[in-house]
Amino acid sequence: MPQSTIRRTMYNIAADDLGALRDFYCALFDMEAIYESDWYIVLVPVEGPRFELGIIARNSEVTPNPATRPHGGGYLTFVVDEVLVAFEQAKAMNAEIIEPPTDLFYGQRRMLMRDPAGTVLDVSSPSPSMTT
Repeated sequence: MPQSTIRRTMYNIAADDLGALRDFYCALFDMEAIYESDWYIVLVPVEGPRFELGIIARNSEVTPNPATRPHGGGYLTFVVDEVLVAFEQAKAMNAEIIEPPTDLFYGQRRMLMRDPAGTVLDVSSPSPSMTT
């Protein structure tokens, strides 16, 4: 049986204030908008792997009903060169830090935080013991 070929991979976050969420991700992860409308924004990293982050109006007619409720149970992971740099940037932005950078048993240093829409973010990098 033939399989479907993936053409794009993206994650959409339902938000009430699209501009604030755009500014948050652009500042924290050096992303840029490649599409903007009054109900939808698409962000991509300025450098690095191709990934698209969609920000969609919570009340848009195309937003799936289950996605209009506050997030829970899932989280979005960004693996960065150095989580301590992202931590300092997040603090400077007054972002909600759930867990400061912590070395974990599987070789990652992880910080947990929330974006302005309430999405839980796992921002990780290899722990120092794994890079030496």
